[in-house]
Amino acid sequence: QVLAFRDIAPQAPTHILIIPKVKDGLSGLSKAEERHVEILGYLLYIAKLVAKQEGLGDGFRIVINDGNDAGQSVYHLHVHLLGGRQMNWPPG
Repeated sequence: QVLAFRDIAPQAPTHILIIPKVKDGLSGLSKAEERHVEILGYLLYIAKLVAKQEGLGDGFRIVINDGNDAGQSVYHLHVHLLGGRQMNWPPG
């Protein structure tokens, strides 16, 4: 249902993208409809599994950029999994 792969321009020591294999009109989170509930939950579940596999036991961050103002550059909904260092807050 999803693919996970390393970002080509990583923003953290571990930066993995997790995307649905089928777009189904889901170009961004703001386009989500009730029919997307299952895949949205599955994306987060897979993010947890990948974080564990990557050894991110001290913590990780999940990011979804939605729309131009958020910096979305690929219009196919995807989750960024970031970790491997201390994250700062606020992020931007």
